[in-house]
Amino acid sequence: MVIRENYLKKIRPFYNQDLIKVITGIRRCGKSVILRQIISEIIESGVKEENIIYINFELTDYAYIKTFRELDNYIKEKIVNKDKYYLFFDEIQYVEEWERTVNSYKAKYGDEISIFISGSNSDLLSGELGSLLSGRYVSFKLNPFSFKEVCEFKNYELDKYKLEESFNNYVKWGGLPQRFNLNDDYEIRTYLTDVYNSIVIKDIINRFNVTDIELFNRIAEYIVTTPAQTFSAESLVKYFEINDDRGVGKTTLYNYLEYMCKAHLINKVDRYDVRGKRILNGKYKYYLTDLGLGQTLNASKKEQMGAYLENIVYNELIYRGYDVKIGNLDNGEIDFIALKEGNREYYQVCYYLSDERIINREFGVYDNVKDNYPKYVISMDKFDMSQNGIIHKNIIDWLLEEEK
Repeated sequence: MVIRENYLKKIRPFYNQDLIKVITGIRRCGKSVILRQIISEIIESGVKEENIIYINFELTDYAYIKTFRELDNYIKEKIVNKDKYYLFFDEIQYVEEWERTVNSYKAKYGDEISIFISGSNSDLLSGELGSLLSGRYVSFKLNPFSFKEVCEFKNYELDKYKLEESFNNYVKWGGLPQRFNLNDDYEIRTYLTDVYNSIVIKDIINRFNVTDIELFNRIAEYIVTTPAQTFSAESLVKYFEINDDRGVGKTTLYNYLEYMCKAHLINKVDRYDVRGKRILNGKYKYYLTDLGLGQTLNASKKEQMGAYLENIVYNELIYRGYDVKIGNLDNGEIDFIALKEGNREYYQVCYYLSDERIINREFGVYDNVKDNYPKYVISMDKFDMSQNGIIHKNIIDWLLEEEK
């Protein structure tokens, strides 16, 4: 088992705080596992197992708990003394109005209870009921395995061949943890297809009452199979006018994209005007939370290695705790501006620096960036091609380096 220290170190200071710990993330990214890792650490600290209550609402054992009252009745039976209790509610979105019960626990038990919840939707605490808990929680977003975590899971030593083979597999099939227990491409594709369908059906269509399922599927397929592309509502509407007999309205399009983001299937990234220092509205890029889910719909389409590598770099920067924007310049675009703790870094990503034209393009984009923050070019090239203070790194080396 991979101990996901990158996340645990962020959650650990809150174990005994009365703030509710909210963990969200795409389906099958490991939320249940990290909750169990937290439980293990709490037990190791001296807490008795009987003072830990864990419910996974996806298990049939708890299928009868459908409302906040049924949940409340179950918990009341479990709390039998005045010791501190730790409550873990996994995939809590299956319980109607669950916020009412959780809110009442805070009022009734105060510091004598610590609550952890997980869910597969980013809007877990939005809306009217969510306002009950406003200011009373801290949230953490969990992603699939980073490439470094994959290497830890597979117990790879620093064998260049194994690392490259594993990286190519990671580009193709992504980092959802359970897929690494499967034996071949057929099993992996079948598993990821089931995960994708669960996200679409349970976390989007059912949750948001999507009625035009065929249209939604067409939009989702287009977005999922073309990662790292800049889109505007106008360009997408025009695309579907040409390629879909019925077309699609802007409002519907925006809603469907928002649903996909809330289900953590994709991530929307703003474009930032480097010179004007402001967010630009209207055009965005979308990146897949896991490239393997795109592969389930991409069997007959041409590989887009440059876009895939860009997607991996974006996910890694998010994993490392950066706020990430697309950099807009008068003469071009910087793939990523990564912001953290008052510092920034710039990133260009390409497949290979294979000729002078590409080298000039990737390094030359920084000509009009006149600050002294670190500037990187990331590619598959194995030779260091750094120049003029701009740092070039091989993507595998960069993914495996120690975090700053």
